[in-house]
Amino acid sequence: MPLVDNCVYVDGRRTENPASLDETFELLHERRGMAWIGLFRPSPAELDSVAREFDLHPLAVEDAGKGHQRPKVERYGDTLFVVLRPAWYVDETETVEFGEVHVFIGPSFVVTVRHATRPDLAPVRSRLESSPDLLAMGPEAVLYTVLDEVVDGYAPVVAGLENDIDEIEDQLFANDPDVSRRIYQLLSEVIGFQRATTPLFAVLEGLLRGAEKYQVHEELQRSLRDVLDHALRVTERADAFRTLLQNALTVHSTLVTQQQNDEMRRLSEAGLAQNEETRRLSETSLRQGEEVKKISAWAAILFAPTLIASVYGMNFDHMPELAWRAGYPLAVGGMVLMALVLYAVFRRKGWL
Repeated sequence: MPLVDNCVYVDGRRTENPASLDETFELLHERRGMAWIGLFRPSPAELDSVAREFDLHPLAVEDAGKGHQRPKVERYGDTLFVVLRPAWYVDETETVEFGEVHVFIGPSFVVTVRHATRPDLAPVRSRLESSPDLLAMGPEAVLYTVLDEVVDGYAPVVAGLENDIDEIEDQLFANDPDVSRRIYQLLSEVIGFQRATTPLFAVLEGLLRGAEKYQVHEELQRSLRDVLDHALRVTERADAFRTLLQNALTVHSTLVTQQQNDEMRRLSEAGLAQNEETRRLSETSLRQGEEVKKISAWAAILFAPTLIASVYGMNFDHMPELAWRAGYPLAVGGMVLMALVLYAVFRRKGWL
């Protein structure tokens, strides 16, 4: 339902509960109090109705209708337009989610436009209604309370992010393979958180600069400065988180590189050991080859005399050489000569 709540306050106290915007406008003119209209994802017709009644600037109305705006404060005459980005931490998924609240402040009205279910501004309204003196300070009191609610809502986010970063540090040195993905995811959430919180400094500074000119109650100025202090602490924590995560990425990259270097070193050592073993096997094979050549050479040298001796050792009747007077010396000389020739040949080839 787009119209969440609307009422006219007089001297900080709630009057009737009008059933429609038209009734709210009539009561406002009749009682000359302050109207607070709460809208949730309003239709263009409803937003245009409010814009016509309170003479809201078209650019601000366009921003409020479309949403997806950065936190900012803009003034159009007597009307102030403030955009806030609430955030909350989801424990189940360990993620940060963001909403959007637009606040129009005029001399006699407050219009809040929400584009997310959170934050629920009903507790803010109840808190103000229980403090009539604060609510009697006018629309600026409503704006302060909404700002305070948004900034206080950042505290659980800071605590959740801090816990996630502690877990990442444990994962980092435990060599968890999913740690890089978690770091990038968390870094994205922190950057989004910075986008929601960092502009608050300029928003609150702008409100405080114009406080005297627009006669904002002194007590509200003190309260806004307190909200500013809280916002600064939140932004400082967000900056620190981003630095920690960037350092974690650097450390993770260094650890991965070191692991790769260690693996390459182990592979290199294994390769060197394998090469050394191959070299030893090659040397052994070469030595065996040399031995085989020597054995073959001596076998060949001994084969020639053996061949001659075996021929003359045959028991044939008709062997003319047996009757020669020089047969024996010739046979022995041939054996020696053939052995010497073969020895010289093998020696020249390096086999002996």
